[in-house]
Order: sequence, then structure tokens, then C-alpha cells
Amino acid sequence: MKQNHGKKNEFHPKRSLGQNFLTDDALFEQLVDLSHVGPEDAVLEIGAGAGGMTRALSARCKKVLSIEVDGTLIPILRVALEKCRNVELVHGDVLRFNLPELTAALGSFHIVANIPYYLTTDLMNLLLSSSMPIQSINLMVQKEAAQRMTGRPGEEGYGMLAVRAQYFYDPQIVLDVPACLFTPPPKVDSAFVVMPRRTAPPVRVQDEAMFFQVAAAAFAMRRKTMENNLIASFRISRDQAREWLSQCGIPDGARGETLSLADFAALANWKTDDNLHDN
Repeated sequence: MKQNHGKKNEFHPKRSLGQNFLTDDALFEQLVDLSHVGPEDAVLEIGAGAGGMTRALSARCKKVLSIEVDGTLIPILRVALEKCRNVELVHGDVLRFNLPELTAALGSFHIVANIPYYLTTDLMNLLLSSSMPIQSINLMVQKEAAQRMTGRPGEEGYGMLAVRAQYFYDPQIVLDVPACLFTPPPKVDSAFVVMPRRTAPPVRVQDEAMFFQVAAAAFAMRRKTMENNLIASFRISRDQAREWLSQCGIPDGARGETLSLADFAALANWKTDDNLHDN
């Protein structure tokens, strides 16, 4: 999602960029409040739009690095943000930047993003696999995408995005934003998700790569049992899969999408200890 500030500038949303503008200054302030950023914080803003959120962040934070992909907005933004001395505006596609290099001068930082729906998965995969010193991720996204980040075992939206997001962060939907608040209104409602970085993962794992490999196996064939998913993903026998599950207290018939992060951790740790034996 993008944002527009006031009516003094004319904007023509580009369907190809998934642009929908917000126009409510009070909402910008509320979103900044919900992001819990303050005078000592540096922020990477992804999607400056027309600068409404950028100005709100500038008034609260020490430094704002703002990325905007739409080149036609850059001249307008330079005028709109000319009094915001702590804002650095960068034109380009966030997925094409070397983000660690671009953000190095910020030190540890927060992310605030009003992004088009099509960018959500690629951006989250980029951020969740990064070693950058991100303190929190705060996103306006399609409501369905928000539910996929915050999903719990057994819920329809629960999958690898939820596992990765919840392992590194604590994602929460803090505000539902109806489509009517955007111009033009999208076909679905949005939600604002705040994701403070965890000081430590919620589960203890000996090998993170194995943890995510086990989780990926769980969702490889949805509605299949974890037993069958382990057999397919790890190329083991049914007896081995059953032994593995039994040793971790997981029933043979459990489906992968019903398992928790703690279950994946138990399975990963048992496998890391090389407990699988030929039968």
C-alpha cells in the first residue's frame, strides 16, 4: 500500500505497481504509534508513496531511510520532504538493493512498510533470511497475508511464513484497515502487523537449518500426515518415520500443519542427534 498526504498533489495510482493511497494523517500517526518507534530510532521505510507516513516518521525518529520504486513520485517527494532533514530518499526496487550495504549507516533499525500485496511474500522471505540488525518489522499488508504471518497450528493460514516469522519475531495484527480508507480502494481489506524481534527464538534448536527443513517437510504436502511427509522429504522408511515421531511424542496420524514450533524443534533436535536407525 502507498499513501497520499492531503489533496494538493495529484497522484495517478499505477495498477502495475499495486498502488493504493492512504490519505488520513491521523491514521499515519496511529501507525507510527503502533510501530513503537521513537527519538532514538532509525527507520527503513519501504514504500514512501506521497510522503505522509515518511513525515510522520521523520517527526518521531532520529533517522528515516525511505525507498520508493515509482520514479514519478520522487520529484513530488523531494518537495514534500524538503523540511525533513533527517530523511534520506532513495529511488529503486527494494528487492534489487544490497540492503545490508544500503542500511549499514543506520546501525540497528526498524522497518515500516506500506507495501503492494504482490510484494509481501518476496519481501518477507528477504527480511526473514537476512542477518541485518532489524529491531522490528511493521507492515501494512493484505489481511490474508497478515493471517499467514500470525497463523497458529491447525489454522488455514498456518504455514512456513508463520513458522519463519514467529521463530525470529513476535508478529501480531494490531489494526484492521478497511479497503474504503484507500484510494482507489483495493478489493480486500488490509491489516497492520507489528513484529518485534525476539531476543531469542521461542524454542531451543541445535541446528536451525534442520529445524526449517523439518518444518518445510510438514507443509510440503498439506493435509498429508507428518509421517508421510517425513518419508518423502527425508527418504526414510515408514518404520523410521514412526520411530522418529514416537520419540518426539507426536502421534502417527498427525498432520504436518497441526504441529507447533515446539514439535518441529523436537523433531529437528532428535534428528540432529542422529537418532534415526535403519530398520
